[in-house]
Amino acid sequence: MARIQKKNTQSAPPLDKLLVPAVGIALAMLGYFFMKGMRNDIPRIDVNDALALREVFFGEGASGKDYAVLCHPEAKDGSVGLPVSSVFQDSNDDGSAPVEYVLMDCDHILPDSGKSIYEKFKLDKKKRPTVFVSGKVGPPKQVPEKHLKTGAMLTKLLKQMLEPHAAKIEKTKDLKEKCLNKDVCGLLLKGGKPEPYVKHAIANLLGKYPNVQFASVDSTVLFLTNLEEYLPEYVAGEHRFVVFKKVSGGLAAGDNTTKAEGRLKTSILALEDPGVSFGSMSTLVSNALNGKNLKRIPALPNIKTRTKKLEESERQKRDRKKDQARKKAQEDQNPPQQTFTANDGTKEGRRLERERRRAEHNAENNVKPKTPEEIAEMERKRRQRMQEEAEKWNIGAEDASEEGEPIDEDFADDGDEDDLDDDGDYEDDEDVLDLD
Repeated sequence: MARIQKKNTQSAPPLDKLLVPAVGIALAMLGYFFMKGMRNDIPRIDVNDALALREVFFGEGASGKDYAVLCHPEAKDGSVGLPVSSVFQDSNDDGSAPVEYVLMDCDHILPDSGKSIYEKFKLDKKKRPTVFVSGKVGPPKQVPEKHLKTGAMLTKLLKQMLEPHAAKIEKTKDLKEKCLNKDVCGLLLKGGKPEPYVKHAIANLLGKYPNVQFASVDSTVLFLTNLEEYLPEYVAGEHRFVVFKKVSGGLAAGDNTTKAEGRLKTSILALEDPGVSFGSMSTLVSNALNGKNLKRIPALPNIKTRTKKLEESERQKRDRKKDQARKKAQEDQNPPQQTFTANDGTKEGRRLERERRRAEHNAENNVKPKTPEEIAEMERKRRQRMQEEAEKWNIGAEDASEEGEPIDEDFADDGDEDDLDDDGDYEDDEDVLDLD
C-alpha cells in the first residue's frame, strides 16, 4: 500500500503585513478625494460694474485678457444656489487654456439697451451649460454644445480659439472668411507635407506678427484660380507663400441696421524665390504691412480641385503674361522718335515729327519748359489783354446819342439827282452805237 503524502498547508500571513498596504490604499483614496474636492474657486463678475462688463465683453482695459464665461445665476437670500457646471470646473482646474474663467448672471438687464445679456449678444439659453468666449478676442461668441461634453474638450476648443495658429483652408468660403477678409493675411501653399523647419518658421511668424492672420492650403490637391499665374509655377514638394492685404470692401451683406461693406478687393505680394524660410517670409510680411510692391488683382481667388485642365489653363495664362512682358521690354528699349524713321503721313507719324522738331528747337534755343506758375501767369495776362480789347469795342452809355438828335451831315444825302433820267435810271456817259 502506497504511502499517502501529507498536504502542504500554508498559514495565513500576519495581520501586520496586510495592514500596511490597506492603510496605503486608504490614504491614496483619501488624498484623491481631497484633491478632487479642492477645486479652484471661479470668480464672479459684478454685473453692476459697467467697466468690468466692458472689459469682459470687448477687452477694453489694460489687462488685455480673454475670458471664458459661464452663465450662472447668482444665489439670492443666502441660498446655496445652483452648482457650477462640472465641464466648466474641470476645464478651469486644468489651467492650460490661455483664458480667464469667470461666472456671470446672464439674466441681468443691461441699463443702456434694456435687454438681458442673453438677448444683447444672442446667446441661446436653452443650450446648457451656456458658455461664451470674449475679451481681447472679440465680442461674446457662444461655445457649441458638441464641445461641452467634457472639460478636456472645452479646454481643447479654447486653445484652438485663443492660441495663435494658422487657419486651415479647404473651401473658397474658408479662404474669404479666414484670410481675404482680414486686413493682412499670409497664405502658405503647401507642395507636400511641411518639414519641421517650415512648421517652426510659421510658429515664429505667429509670434512676431500677432495682428496678421496666417493660413495654409494643400496645393497638391487644391488649385487657386485667379492666383496661380502670379506665383511661381507649382512643383511637387516645393512650398509657396503669398501675402494678401485688403484694399476695400468686405463680406458683410448689410441689413436694416448695418450698411453693406461693398465688394471685397485685395492686393497681393508673392514670394518669387522658390522655397520658403522664416527670413524670406518675414521680409515679405513686413513689406506688405508697409505697402511696398503690392499688386491689386482684378478678381478674388477661388479654390477648386487640382486637375490637368486647370494646370494647362494656368500655364497658358503664364505664357501670355511672359509674352506681354517681353513685348513691353522691347518697346521700352526703343525711343519713341525711332519708332518712325520719317513722317509716313499717318497721325502717329505726324505727331512724332512735331515732337522731334519741337525737341530740336528747344535744344537749339535753350528753351526750358515753363512751370505751372508761369503758365498761370501767362493765362492771367492773356485774359487781361482780352478784357482791355473788349472794352475798346464796347459802346458805353456815355457814347450813345441822345433821343431826337439829328444824324451828322456827313451821312446825309446831298440831293444831287442829275445823273438820273426820267425813268430813274442812271444815264450812260457813252453813246450807244446803232449797229443797224
